[in-house]
Amino acid sequence: MFSENAKKSGCIEVICGSMFSGKTEELIRRLKRAQFAKQKIAIFKPTVDKRYSDLDVVSHDLHSIPCTPIKTPARMLTLVEPDVEVVGIDEAQFFDNTLVDVAQELANKGIRVIVAGLDTDYLGKPFGPIPGLMAIAEDVQKVHAICVKCGNLANHSHRLSESKKLVVLGEKDVYEPLCRECFNKALAEEA
Repeated sequence: MFSENAKKSGCIEVICGSMFSGKTEELIRRLKRAQFAKQKIAIFKPTVDKRYSDLDVVSHDLHSIPCTPIKTPARMLTLVEPDVEVVGIDEAQFFDNTLVDVAQELANKGIRVIVAGLDTDYLGKPFGPIPGLMAIAEDVQKVHAICVKCGNLANHSHRLSESKKLVVLGEKDVYEPLCRECFNKALAEEA
């Protein structure tokens, strides 16, 4: 807890990349370090993400940390208590663009905001609020998976199903990480 004279310095950190790149793993690592430092944390994810757990943020490697599922970013403003020092947000691409303003408001209150999410969708286009968050963040870390076709660094999430919906939840049965060249080849073959 901060004393009246202590300076609170807020910031926004973005962890982004393709599926299977370790975004959630890195988010959990940073949040657990904050807990170890005895900082009060609050963790959120969108209610739509029920792949592994309703009440936990869970990585593909099954590391987890408890969270609060929410429908809208504005809900964070009512749930974050005054003594919270760090806010973690997973699967941020599933929120609308109001997340940018909410993250900014939290950071302006002196809170460290750590956001993880896909920066591009299954077509390789900028996804949800992530590009806006990257623009205002003090720190952006782009993480990479390994291309399952050639072994190069992968920065695309290639959808294996034929669905054209923007949001299709899935794992390795629905998505595969691909590098730029292999992703472009796959899209050309599907056209």
